[in-house]
Amino acid sequence: MAGLIPQSFIDDLLNRTDIVDVVGSRVQLKKTGKNYSACCPFHKEKTPSFTVSPDKQFYYCFGCGAGGNALGFVMDHDHLDFPQAVEDLAKRIGMDVPREERGPGNRSRQPVDSPLYPLLAAASDYYRQALKSHPARKAAVDYLKGRGVSGIIARDFALGFAPPGWDGLLKHLGEDPLQQKAMIDAGLLIENTETGRRYDRFRDRIMFPIRDSRGRVIAFGGRVLGDDKPKYLNSPETPVFHKGQELYGLFEARQHNRNLDEIMVVEGYMDVIALAQLGLRNAVATLGTATSEEHLKRLFRLVPSVLFCFDGDSAGRKAAWRALEATLPNLQDGRRARFLFLPEGEDPDSLVRREGTEAFQARIHQQARSLADYFFEQLSEEADPRSLEGKAHLATLAAPLIEKIPGANLRTLMRQRLSDLTGLGGEALQQLQPAPPAPPQAAPMDSPPPYGQPRSERPSMGQRRSSPRASRAASGVEPPNLSALRTLLHHPELAQKVENAGSFAAEDDTYAQLLVALLEALQKNPRLRALHLIARWHGTEQGRLLRALAEKEWLIAPDNLEQQFFDTITRLVTRQRERRLEHLLQKARLTDLSADEKDQLRRLLSRDNEAAPASTSGL
Repeated sequence: MAGLIPQSFIDDLLNRTDIVDVVGSRVQLKKTGKNYSACCPFHKEKTPSFTVSPDKQFYYCFGCGAGGNALGFVMDHDHLDFPQAVEDLAKRIGMDVPREERGPGNRSRQPVDSPLYPLLAAASDYYRQALKSHPARKAAVDYLKGRGVSGIIARDFALGFAPPGWDGLLKHLGEDPLQQKAMIDAGLLIENTETGRRYDRFRDRIMFPIRDSRGRVIAFGGRVLGDDKPKYLNSPETPVFHKGQELYGLFEARQHNRNLDEIMVVEGYMDVIALAQLGLRNAVATLGTATSEEHLKRLFRLVPSVLFCFDGDSAGRKAAWRALEATLPNLQDGRRARFLFLPEGEDPDSLVRREGTEAFQARIHQQARSLADYFFEQLSEEADPRSLEGKAHLATLAAPLIEKIPGANLRTLMRQRLSDLTGLGGEALQQLQPAPPAPPQAAPMDSPPPYGQPRSERPSMGQRRSSPRASRAASGVEPPNLSALRTLLHHPELAQKVENAGSFAAEDDTYAQLLVALLEALQKNPRLRALHLIARWHGTEQGRLLRALAEKEWLIAPDNLEQQFFDTITRLVTRQRERRLEHLLQKARLTDLSADEKDQLRRLLSRDNEAAPASTSGL
């Protein structure tokens, strides 16, 4: 049954799931104090740095930075998407997964049981049969034989043939008008909007089925046999196919070898096929798009190393640099990326057939450059570090990119190399980094919070001050509202002490907006924990931020947590009050205020406004 999985079910599923059981069924865990440890399943290591906390129902690796709840672990370890992981955990404890109907503006990330899947599978069967028996198949068979493609590779990749003519597939599958509409939705047919005529999208082409992580056909690529344009034609975007997220050959590579160490990214279908034909079964191709961050996230879930193999011409080098930029935010310590540039005029298909497997592997071993080497070589071509001006320009170009690297060790080493090239020290390079989000303006020391104060009596501002170390950790490294988010994730009970949570969420402050959303969710359901909150924002920037914040405890003394949390709430409330006051004063200078606005202005200007009940503030 298609539809969204209710959030209440996901919360209940996580409450009933023990992460120790889930991880322990896949990884050998050892009890270490109140937690469990193991060698990380996501990167190679000899000394265990992977920890599972039964108290927080959370896992974290101090080596590569992987972390999350039981759902996240199943997704990363078993290479499943979110709905599949929910199904897996639910089946484990005997729960049936309910579905909600999609309402207006309520779109599922991926149709779990879309009727397009069997239709696309039937189309793939039709194309495969046509390659075996259609009268016009000879040109396609000759082409594949001429490229050295064996029957085994054709079978493994389910290669097919779309016969010439306008309606072969239409007649085979689309007698029913509703079926024809579904075929249009699946990208198999095209409808002329002026005449209403419907016809096959793929005609007289060799067909390459594109399969998802579960092996379901989700789209096709077709190579023309004649002189028609374009040479390669892909399915359009559909409810089950998003070309910026998919990789051709990924399913086939994993089917051949579940223990891959490295995946090679090439540019075309035939590159993947040719490499597979000669025994290199670890190649994938993007689908006419640049390599994206989504591509890299998928790949690094599967392997610790990615090799980009591009033509050596200017187009290939541009594609390589785009791939590097997409890789940087995914480079946790323990991961690596390499770049191989082929001789001009060659592609993997032509080169591996000409020089053979062993020579091609030797080329990889001898010529593939590390990401760091390629990074500094490429930037040094634009900013020559032999001159002072070039050093300055190089630092300006490189420093912001280096800061995108999440792996602390690699980021430090890249900074050191930049320092060696430019002669600039750490303090000078630090000034080139993107400015962090500005922290909220501190509230005056003598102004208690008018709204958002805890329901119970909280200590005065002068009591229980933070230790110097804790203060530096809380405010010297990250903005206070980020610290508040982190504290709330680890101590969700604090949400019950905050009144009028929505009174301080400025529209342009995404952290404050997220903080309010967490407060409201926790006040509505006090049983929620960090793992539930992360699951609610799964697949979004907010979810990634929450996961990062939850992975490590913040260095705040336990007796100062509540004080610092409410100090942040105070600052946010004060800033929002000041913004509202400024808005009303500006409006008053231009026009008349309504009676309600005048009342708000009087309260905001009065020294007694802090004592006004939150329910009458209007803010």
